[in-house]
Amino acid sequence: MKRLALSLSATLILAGPALADSDLLIIGNSDASVLQRLTGSGDLDSLRNGFESRGAEVGLVSGADGPTMRTAFRDFVAGLDATTIDVGILLTGEFVSTVAGSYLLPSGMQDVSLGAVLTEGFPLDAAYAIAAQYPGRALIVLGEVESDRNLPDALSETLPLRDVPQGVTVAVGPAGDAVRFVRNLSDATGDDVLPLARSAGLSLQGFVPRDLPLFAGQDVTLPQVTPETADEDRSAEDDAAWQQALSADTEAGYETYLAAFPEGSHAGEARQRLTTIRSEPFYREKQAEADLALSRDARREIQRDLSLLGYNTRGIDGIFGRGTRGAVTAWQNDNGATASGYLNADQIARLDAQAERRAAELEEEARERRAELERQDRTFWSETGAQGDEPGYRAYLKRFPDGIYAEEAQSRLDAIEEQRRAQAEDQDRRRWQAARDTDTEAAYRAYLADRPDGAFVEEARARIDYFDRNSEDRAIRERAQSEEAALGLNDAARRLAEARLADLGLNPGTVDGTFDEDARRAIRRYQDARNLRVSGYLDQATVVRLMADTILR
Repeated sequence: MKRLALSLSATLILAGPALADSDLLIIGNSDASVLQRLTGSGDLDSLRNGFESRGAEVGLVSGADGPTMRTAFRDFVAGLDATTIDVGILLTGEFVSTVAGSYLLPSGMQDVSLGAVLTEGFPLDAAYAIAAQYPGRALIVLGEVESDRNLPDALSETLPLRDVPQGVTVAVGPAGDAVRFVRNLSDATGDDVLPLARSAGLSLQGFVPRDLPLFAGQDVTLPQVTPETADEDRSAEDDAAWQQALSADTEAGYETYLAAFPEGSHAGEARQRLTTIRSEPFYREKQAEADLALSRDARREIQRDLSLLGYNTRGIDGIFGRGTRGAVTAWQNDNGATASGYLNADQIARLDAQAERRAAELEEEARERRAELERQDRTFWSETGAQGDEPGYRAYLKRFPDGIYAEEAQSRLDAIEEQRRAQAEDQDRRRWQAARDTDTEAAYRAYLADRPDGAFVEEARARIDYFDRNSEDRAIRERAQSEEAALGLNDAARRLAEARLADLGLNPGTVDGTFDEDARRAIRRYQDARNLRVSGYLDQATVVRLMADTILR
């Protein structure tokens, strides 16, 4: 869903007819043309003027970057003191959310990465912290408009409201309604502002008391929602009709409620739900998935199943971003289901069954491939290394560097080299040891140039050949190292991977969470047998297969 969050948070508490002890901060990062289209005014000066005319102290910054937002907020907080009665914070612009909180983006921000958001964005939690100082008398208003922003998986366009501080009221709705509501607050007087919020179509979250008296000003009387009759039965009818609308949870249901109770006590929430349904073509499917209350581990399992079946979720992190939604949609298309991008319980069970079957198929393919590779390995050894000479060992290691007999071949070559070192003259031995310590192609070429008849000529040529053959492999290995590091595997996860390799008979060495050469060789063997990219480092595809292999054992 395309969104741009225009956020207005206002914490406004009055004790007298004016706002002389009120402080207000406005950070306006919305496009002026957007505000003009939604509210008829392209700037927020009228908001500032409205509050200042009633004696409030107002700080306003527009089109703010990260430092400007932080400076404005710091100055605002510094101005609060024991005499402050009313506090207001208005934020307009684009909001994005992480697993840890939501942030207002700087104006014109281009690089919307997780790191940039965390370091440059203004945290909504900062507004919460100030509002929380006024429990029961704090109001935050959040408004939403569209955006074409393409966010990475670590970020979300959803604006969750699960962690609203105790005593803080949050009103949520479309940006135009939210801006007009706050503009009306700058002029209104009266007791309860909640009917005004509801009549503007805003949904109320957090602390929602029976009434929320704010603004004891002088000029305008706050509109009140008047029941059609004074009879209490009318209120009961209102509640009953609302319960029917909630049970249906459809566009028609909410429209029916509003037709009967256009100014009813639930009218604002009904309009908000209508806006949500109309903006989300798969509203019912989305709600069905939400009702499952999937844990993060359950979401990771779904991502593993999709990856195992060949659908790229762009990460296995338990966060259903664009990559996962795209993978779900593709799976649904391929399986004759409504391509909504949202899963129900039956689909999750079907997906899990398909993944388990595919894992079994892949493991059988791996066993067959491994058997064939071992057959080739043993045959080649019988023709090379089994002859017991240096050329045979080198030929075998060149063809099967991680083969069945690799350790034996290398051990025998090391013994041959040690014997040569003992027999070589001191100068030749020292020159060769220097080349070995450096262990570069240039060092071995220098040895050959200096000692063309030296005792270690064959070893030098073999190392040069190794570097020639593995220059591309080194680049691949460097990329693989970065990919493994990006997985963020802790010691427990690394030990688990080694244990699974050991269970498969791949000899990863000691299961201690340290990926030494034995573990790297085991990973390469595992990848080779399963026709994965052979690097000796864990990547997403390898981890998915390791998990699947374990389930089958």
